[in-house]
Amino acid sequence: MLGRDTMSDSAAALPWLVIRQDDNGNRYRVGRYATQGEAQKVADKLDEHGHEQLYWVERVGQSTRP
Repeated sequence: MLGRDTMSDSAAALPWLVIRQDDNGNRYRVGRYATQGEAQKVADKLDEHGHEQLYWVERVGQSTRP
């Protein structure tokens, strides 16, 4: 065992999240990505479906939604 925190390691390697909020206000992490651009592409593609859900990108530890 190396004694490293794997959660911190993955946050450093994949610091961008795509978050989904459904019409009931429930939030879910859709995925983690290495770059903001990659995460935004995923969020935009999901948002194209035109459902009631909201998708956005945020950096790990920095929630941008209330």
